Amino acid sequence: MPATWAMQPMGGSEQGASAARLRWPWLAGAAVLFLALLALGTWQVQRLAWKHDLIARVDARIHAPPAAAPNQAQWPEVNQASHEYLRVHVTGRFLHEHEALVQATTALGAGFWVLTPLRTGEGRMVWINRGFVPPAARDPARRGLAPPEGDVSVTGLLRLSEPGGAFLRDNDPGADRWHSRDVAVLTQSRGLPPEEVAPYFIDQEAAPGQGPLVSAPQDAGPWPVAGLTVVRFSDNHLVYALTWYGLALGLLAALVYVWRGRHRVGAG
Repeated sequence: MPATWAMQPMGGSEQGASAARLRWPWLAGAAVLFLALLALGTWQVQRLAWKHDLIARVDARIHAPPAAAPNQAQWPEVNQASHEYLRVHVTGRFLHEHEALVQATTALGAGFWVLTPLRTGEGRMVWINRGFVPPAARDPARRGLAPPEGDVSVTGLLRLSEPGGAFLRDNDPGADRWHSRDVAVLTQSRGLPPEEVAPYFIDQEAAPGQGPLVSAPQDAGPWPVAGLTVVRFSDNHLVYALTWYGLALGLLAALVYVWRGRHRVGAG
């Protein structure tokens, strides 16, 4: 009996050491996961600040007096951070023979954007999104208004090219079927010299005095209807940050619970 009693503490000590060795990798992994969740939450907080700054800058651009559209020397500098949604103006003549229709869904329903290149006084070209037309007005003769001829002045929002197409729908230049406003491919499909075409397009704004439209006009035109640009940014970063921080807090609470449970068992 005494010999048996003396061996029991030795076995319990070995089992405790073995359990401790098994616990440490799990604790280390949990600690790494906890730090990763904290890092993800902090990254989303930083993204939140960046997004709010972007929204403020874009809002200022939209409501600012129009600036001259970037000229050819400035084309390489055009980028999202400094030019997207910049209110600009340009003067020139529309090349209606090169018009393209790009599928669109707007407040007026499903239809098409009418994109037409404009040749400026400097001999360069920029694609203009002249506005929306319904399927029944695909044909210019059915738009209720003759297309503008001669020199025109266009004011609108500068937009960057949309290469590739839309979600699960690629542009098909061969069939003249467009799902996004891909300036480079549109230019190529119309046989225009790419070095003379701006790498952006302009969403023409509504005529002065025309309020925002929320439904299609009752009559058959006039089309196209400009000024339908939707400026909207997803802003879910706060939700994401709270989610990551919540998961980190939940993991920490679980670790504390398990740790305290083990100590209570050991004490008992």
